[in-house]
Amino acid sequence: MIDIENELYNVVAETLRATFPNINIYSKLNLSPPEFPCVCFEEADNAAYRRTQDSGSLERHAEVVYEVNVFSGRTSGAKAECKAIFAAIDDVMEFFGFTRLGKHPIDEEAPIKYRLSGRYRAIVSEKKEIYRR
Repeated sequence: MIDIENELYNVVAETLRATFPNINIYSKLNLSPPEFPCVCFEEADNAAYRRTQDSGSLERHAEVVYEVNVFSGRTSGAKAECKAIFAAIDDVMEFFGFTRLGKHPIDEEAPIKYRLSGRYRAIVSEKKEIYRR
């Protein structure tokens, strides 16, 4: 199995911590984050890319999907905070060749004031090269 989750998570986490020093980042979904702002970044799907499997059905590429959830607990400016954090993640994912499949708000109850969720997709080779298509 082709797996780039740890490498990608580390780059996203380092980028966010440099821009948002008080951010909390998790590698799996946490619907009750203890502190805000918070990002949950995890691999949502990893499937063999069947178009490039060889005659022995060996995986040469994988189609991967990553899910991002950004949470804010601010009483004022929560939406703007989530959008700024999401934009930073979007820049990293775009740089690595991922395509954003969507970004949408999710209604939450207190103490979460705002939440954005999105997904990214790419094809990854066995050499860990990332392709949009």
